[in-house]
Amino acid sequence: MKYQAVLLVAALCAAILLAGCTGTQPASQAQTGVPVTTGKITVSGAFALYPLMVKWAEEYQKIHPGIKVEVSAGGAGKGMTDALSGLVDLGMVSREIYPQEVQKGAFGIPVAKDAVIGTINAKNPLLAEIQKKGIDQETLRGIFINESVKTWGAALDDPGNNDKIQVYTRSDAAGAPTVWAQYLGNYTQEDLKGVGVFGDPGLAEAVAKDTLGIGYNNIGFAYDATTGAPIAGLAIVPLDQNGDGVLDTNESVYTTRDEIVSAIDTGKYPSPPARELNLVTKEKFNGPVKDFMIWILTDGQQYAIPTGYIPLSPGRAAEQLAKVNA
Repeated sequence: MKYQAVLLVAALCAAILLAGCTGTQPASQAQTGVPVTTGKITVSGAFALYPLMVKWAEEYQKIHPGIKVEVSAGGAGKGMTDALSGLVDLGMVSREIYPQEVQKGAFGIPVAKDAVIGTINAKNPLLAEIQKKGIDQETLRGIFINESVKTWGAALDDPGNNDKIQVYTRSDAAGAPTVWAQYLGNYTQEDLKGVGVFGDPGLAEAVAKDTLGIGYNNIGFAYDATTGAPIAGLAIVPLDQNGDGVLDTNESVYTTRDEIVSAIDTGKYPSPPARELNLVTKEKFNGPVKDFMIWILTDGQQYAIPTGYIPLSPGRAAEQLAKVNA
């Protein structure tokens, strides 16, 4: 109730501020008080936000059947490019908005949180040891960045194992590799080594097919949406955050999707690779798109956790509502 009350107050204040506003797109419900009954909203971009965006589209269209929301995935880079070029109304961007993009007119609003996690094959010969010890940041850096760690034995201090690590990364410009590289240090997607694979689903599939493979995925593509367990063929790389060679109790947060979501929410999982997810338009939100954004930041937040995401805090959501309505 407290969360809803804060958002309601913010929405009412925003509505007052809207008096007298005009735009080039059709007037929105926020501007006129009259529901917009028809229209189409197009969305493209980050795989990270795609499952939640689809859920939002489905639920919004139930209460606004005349509004059609079309959603397609293709990576954060595509989402930003499409939004700036006017090909779509909203771009899904799973990373920070760069200053040069803001200069080009990008206007981004955080709408939820999730995280990128390391993934390995469920039949990795050292899986039990990995799940007991975890893998620390320095070792992951040696695997993904400078290639100083080439075997699973080297990764786990097991001289008897010489199995070569098969590294996979994203080939498309995306938020997941950007955030993963940031977690490993002051790096960019271009610094990540490995076989390039397109998209979150493709990367998960590549690792699931390679016994010695390692990669990374947004949590929505690493866990089964129905069972909450890691998807078939995948296991999660537990992060040994303090580097003591043992996965402590507060570091063991990967068994189910609900468990990792809770860890993100409480700060047990580091940021990065935990991060905010953004919806971006060019210049400002108008018309039916604006109404949709207001709904996402208010009623739509209830669908975050069931879909495997973290909603914005009431205060953070109120801040974003004010920006949408400015």
